[in-house]
Amino acid sequence: MSQTISETIAPAETRSVNMGWIVTFAGTGINLALGILYTWSVIKGKIPEAWGWSEAQKSDPYAIACFVFAIAMVVAGRLQDKLGPRIVATIGGAAVALGCIIAGLAGSSYAGFVVGFGVLTGAGIGFGYASATPPAVKWFPPAKTGLIAGLVVAGFGLASVYISPLATWLLNTYGVSNTMIIFGAAFLVVVCGLAQLLKNPPAGYKPQAPASAAKAAALKPAIGDKTWRDMLASPNFWVLWLMFFFGSAVGLTVIGSAQGIAKQSLGDAAFWAVAVLAVGNAGGRIAAGVVSDRIGRQWTMFLSYVVQCVMVMIPFFFAESVVALLFAVLMIGACYGANLSLFPSATKDYFGLKNFGLNYGVMFSAWGVAGLTLPRVDGMIKDAVFAATGAKPMYAETTMYITISLMVVAAVLTFVSRAIVSKSK
Repeated sequence: MSQTISETIAPAETRSVNMGWIVTFAGTGINLALGILYTWSVIKGKIPEAWGWSEAQKSDPYAIACFVFAIAMVVAGRLQDKLGPRIVATIGGAAVALGCIIAGLAGSSYAGFVVGFGVLTGAGIGFGYASATPPAVKWFPPAKTGLIAGLVVAGFGLASVYISPLATWLLNTYGVSNTMIIFGAAFLVVVCGLAQLLKNPPAGYKPQAPASAAKAAALKPAIGDKTWRDMLASPNFWVLWLMFFFGSAVGLTVIGSAQGIAKQSLGDAAFWAVAVLAVGNAGGRIAAGVVSDRIGRQWTMFLSYVVQCVMVMIPFFFAESVVALLFAVLMIGACYGANLSLFPSATKDYFGLKNFGLNYGVMFSAWGVAGLTLPRVDGMIKDAVFAATGAKPMYAETTMYITISLMVVAAVLTFVSRAIVSKSK
């Protein structure tokens, strides 16, 4: 009798694990397409001078897309909790496509790019991104939360490895407008197709427990299932939000200007800096997820902020060294990417899985505010330097000091978060 039961249960467990991996890699594939956001430094570098856009205006579609992305995450997180991830991700794919096509049809219109790429594509990215991670982590035990979250969001960071060279070729061959239309059509097929594979576990499903008690002990267990209102009432939420904001602001600013920063050393091959950054971005998400499953979220965050604090100085002091520059870009990408696996994992750890979609959407607002502010400030600083000196800096000294300050504050806040968590136990 026991043998019959064992033979009955084992295949079901295998099917569940297999379905979990299918959902995980479907989410990774969706994020590989949605990572078009990180090619903006390539796209804006090809905006013709005849269009008459200032440096600040060239940053606006990207900055607005980041902000709308984050706002859409709140709405999409709520919807995917209720309707399921497949429907919401399909809507996201359609919106990304429509936004790119509108931007392409807008010609030299600044408003057209803001509405198309900034608003519609940003919203579509938010809907797709919000639907990729929650169903994946639900198929696996808590001991794998960091790993699975890291794998899913790694697709977003890795996207520039293929999109940046592809975008460079398309831009050189067809121009900005036609490139946007081509991207829109391609991502409509890819995102909407993969969205059909996203699926939550059945009601009552419980993944297998961790293989060892030692591994489970390294985790930060969920402190109940909190609503978004309960989460906002927690001091730890606001500390985490600020840490997410500071870490994202630095990474997004460098990502938005990566090609320009590398141009002095790499010339026309500067787009490879975007690809190197993307490798770091993706690798950092997976590595941080795995490491944080073992040593905890806050310690991993602390290490990331310290490393990034050092790395942001290299492009300024060693701009002519190709090796130093690419290493800095790689590590900045890795430290930035770490945030995108650490904070969904921390949201699940401290506020539960039941309302994870909406709760992480609220947490993700930190990323959106970061994308709207510091890249724009950086553009304004560059415009001011140009007005004063007649030179266009690729990496402003003032921006470097701002980013260093933010990293120091974020590193200190990791200890505040640890103290709050310890006190609540």
